[in-house]
Amino acid sequence: MSDLPGTSDLPESEAEWEARLGPDRYEVLRRGGTERAFTGEYWDAKAQGTYRCAGCGEGLFSSEDKFDSGSGWPSFSRALAPAGVEESEDRSLGMTRTEVKCAVCGGHLGHVFDDGPEPTGLRYCINSASLDLDKASLDLDKASFDFDKASGASSG
Repeated sequence: MSDLPGTSDLPESEAEWEARLGPDRYEVLRRGGTERAFTGEYWDAKAQGTYRCAGCGEGLFSSEDKFDSGSGWPSFSRALAPAGVEESEDRSLGMTRTEVKCAVCGGHLGHVFDDGPEPTGLRYCINSASLDLDKASLDLDKASFDFDKASGASSG
């Protein structure tokens, strides 16, 4: 994977991944584990921002597409960019599901199901341990808006 653009700083061995991620994130991202429902940091988060892969920083999901599915895991109706995630068949646990991985680092994110809200009908059920919420870009947009409003500037 290190020959992909922007991945030269990714760990090359599993020992390096484990040291970088810590035990909980390593279990999910590199070993395909699943955190218990209603225990992850983002299952009920309402903050605005971009959810990034905790393994490599790739932007994966937007808070604008996050919804409460009642499942106990963060749920999104779409990926930020379709090319940002990879999907494959998962036949573990005696059932067939569609696994979702980060397209950049290959980290396990969760699964996608076809029982989500319109217009996509999809529910990306994602482990909080595989995500980091980046509020900075939206905070900068808000600060710019607040400055324009305070100065009387018009945006158009």
